[in-house]
Amino acid sequence: QVQLVESGGGLVQAGGSLRLSCVVSGSIFAINALGWYRQAPGKQRELVAVIPRGGNTNYADSVKGRFTISRDNAKNTVYLQMNSLKPEDNGVYFCNVRAIVADINGPYEYDYWGQGTQVTVSS
Repeated sequence: QVQLVESGGGLVQAGGSLRLSCVVSGSIFAINALGWYRQAPGKQRELVAVIPRGGNTNYADSVKGRFTISRDNAKNTVYLQMNSLKPEDNGVYFCNVRAIVADINGPYEYDYWGQGTQVTVSS
């Protein structure tokens, strides 16, 4: 059974930093992308950063130059380093693994999600 466990969220002042971690456990045949999403109250979940298969990372325009996504394959962990945090970065941050799974009909993509970790930035 695949599990994603996030940690590292918390309360920080504007301009501060946090590092989120996501430990991935369980058997996954293949991964198309590793990513971080966030959801603010009353808003839809949005992509923050992603590492697609093939390697070139992508970021939401609002976090470019401030956030960095990385992975440690030996530790099965995905990180999100967040610097120069702003109040508009508030939200619940979710780790995502977009995996390739298969059934009798063939392979297809499936999204695994963590439980989320709260990030609160005070002004």
